[in-house]
Amino acid sequence: MYPLVLQKTIDYLKLLPSIGEKTAERMVLSLLELDDEIIEDLSKNLSECKKVLKPCKICGHLTDQEICNICSDDNRDKSLICVLEDYKSVFNFEKNGNYNGTYHVLNGLISPIENITPEDININSLLKRIDENENCEIILALKSNIEGETTTLYIKKILEKKNVIVSRLSYGIPMGAEIDYLDSLTLNKAIEDRKTIS
Repeated sequence: MYPLVLQKTIDYLKLLPSIGEKTAERMVLSLLELDDEIIEDLSKNLSECKKVLKPCKICGHLTDQEICNICSDDNRDKSLICVLEDYKSVFNFEKNGNYNGTYHVLNGLISPIENITPEDININSLLKRIDENENCEIILALKSNIEGETTTLYIKKILEKKNVIVSRLSYGIPMGAEIDYLDSLTLNKAIEDRKTIS
């Protein structure tokens, strides 16, 4: 039905979350109506993103520097470390604008079914941060699913002998909800009602 090059582009766009055949088709056809210069800039910018964006050396958040703007901000409360599955959740917290601590991005969750072990995610650097920053609070803001609960229990266990407070977001977050899709009110309530678990 489509010329091969058009079909290939549609297929690539379908790799994005929540993009099906019809949406991908509309996107490609809309892009074709843009000026050549805009298409070239978009292509260059996507390529540049892939080349320069990398994990922050401290927290694992996405940055174009060695250390992200959150970790390098002296006005942030370094005694609060919010542990998240991925950098998308960091952006959601930041858009909300009511959290002034720092973050730690695990880049995954423990999942025996998928053979993802604690060594496969960014836990060792969290332990290093805690050793360098005693008397801090670790806020576990992970999914309310099996993988999230497994990771939460694992982190809680390895921090038992550390001099830290471990809390988690309130259960006001719906089971199975993605943190990056939560509205501001729900997210605020979850932060305010967090519970200490050790």
